[in-house]
Amino acid sequence: MYSGQQPIFILKEGTERTSGRSAQSNNIAAAKAVADSVRSTLGPKGMDKMLVDSMGDVVITNDGATILKEMDIEHPAAKMIIEIAKTQEQHCYDGTTSAVVIAGELLKRSEDLVEQNVHPTVICEGFRLASDKASELIEAHSIAVNQDMLEEVAKTALTGKSAGAVKEFLADISVRAVLSVAQDADGEIVVDLDDIKVQKKQGGSIKDSSLVDGIILDKERVHSGMPRSVTDAKVALINSAIEVKKTEVDAKIQITDPSMLSQFLDEEEQYLKSLVEKIQASGASVIICQKGIDDMAQHYMAKAGLFAIRRAKKSDMEALSKATGGRIVTNIDDLSSDDLGNASKVEERKIGESDMVFVTGCPDAKSVSVLLRGGTEHVVDEVRRAFDDAVGVVAVAHEDGVVLTGGGSVAAAISRDLRSYAEGIGGREQMAIEAFSGALEVIPRTLAENAGLDPVNTIIDLRKAHSEGKSHFGVNVYEGGVVDMSEAQVFEPSRVVEQAIQSASETAVMILRIDDVISSRAGSPMPEGGEFDGMGMM
Repeated sequence: MYSGQQPIFILKEGTERTSGRSAQSNNIAAAKAVADSVRSTLGPKGMDKMLVDSMGDVVITNDGATILKEMDIEHPAAKMIIEIAKTQEQHCYDGTTSAVVIAGELLKRSEDLVEQNVHPTVICEGFRLASDKASELIEAHSIAVNQDMLEEVAKTALTGKSAGAVKEFLADISVRAVLSVAQDADGEIVVDLDDIKVQKKQGGSIKDSSLVDGIILDKERVHSGMPRSVTDAKVALINSAIEVKKTEVDAKIQITDPSMLSQFLDEEEQYLKSLVEKIQASGASVIICQKGIDDMAQHYMAKAGLFAIRRAKKSDMEALSKATGGRIVTNIDDLSSDDLGNASKVEERKIGESDMVFVTGCPDAKSVSVLLRGGTEHVVDEVRRAFDDAVGVVAVAHEDGVVLTGGGSVAAAISRDLRSYAEGIGGREQMAIEAFSGALEVIPRTLAENAGLDPVNTIIDLRKAHSEGKSHFGVNVYEGGVVDMSEAQVFEPSRVVEQAIQSASETAVMILRIDDVISSRAGSPMPEGGEFDGMGMM
């Protein structure tokens, strides 16, 4: 019997709460909306997006991670999908759109299962089993990589981007760059992408881009009297200012006689001259300084025929050290010929509107530079994003030593194998594994849709080819139908596919397990003590 008690409010006024089936369907709808927003960019025939921010800045791209980063998304479940793209970008450099599209499809199919009264935790268990099995299958489908394949991996990453028209040219640069900086550490290949410096300059065409076996600095020589070019350069890398030292404490100098003032100034001049002479005595012909260089010191350097740059970035100094073999010196008194780096040429060139310094011909360079060109600022920015993807996937494939065939072939092969696996599992988890298997087919289906092909016919042709044991067959986006991707030379690193499937399934599981969304009213004041009461802010 209801005793007439008043309802008890445990949440702050204005807090919104959605629970049960409606919370799940809201979250799934938000996640699907994010996946649909990038879906049209997938594949060689994918389209680009133009993103305009609140300041009016324009970004034109078809890179999934960039699109999602630039979109101002509020919904908490949608933000979780964006995290997938970020993780994919950080670990694999490519496959961001694929990861997001798979996550969206997994949630769409799990919604159908929830409506059939399959409990979300059962679906989660099925997805976990399926993603573990998918990892094993990826290993089974992997192919050992060779140097020719690395170039094809880069071309695959560049296909479909605005730089795709010159993909052979950029792929060649990215492979040479990665092989230059790759190091063998205890039998394992390690590629540090920080050793590949990328400079972008608008003007010219993409084909004017170049790889330099050394470092490009966006700087110019400090004095017009210095030589523009130095051959067989001995490079001194100096980390301290070539200026008159200021005292650490406040000091007062009392001058009572005009001759003392000129003596004082002469002393400063002599000090700067002695610094330049010390540098010269070490045999250095090029000085790259991380701090400032006094005007008087510049004059003496120019007189001595030295080439100097000031205020170089710390990262550039480290890259120069790796490229030239020189040591970064903090105290000029300690500078000796052993600390100098070598470069066959150091020269200042005019690129576009500004002057840049090229340090080239470094023997055993462990750091290289790439200069990217393009007609407009937007073109150069998109070429940079495409190049970063290409260099990233080449590095990943070179480190892991294994690749997979592309064009949706691996997704279709794993999908087929998971169907067989599901039959042996039984129980309601079987339905979840079958849903996972179907969700993977979203990749070949989307590739077909974006290329203007009939997705149903394409999937039927693909399933038929795979049932005949042709496990490398994928979607032929150029002529329709299906084709052997290993013959078409379409390859992608195994890590890209595995990370995409794993992170998509983990995020789908996390979203599925939410049955209650409690969000504090936006802009609600924070209580004393600085913490939110109730269930906190979402």
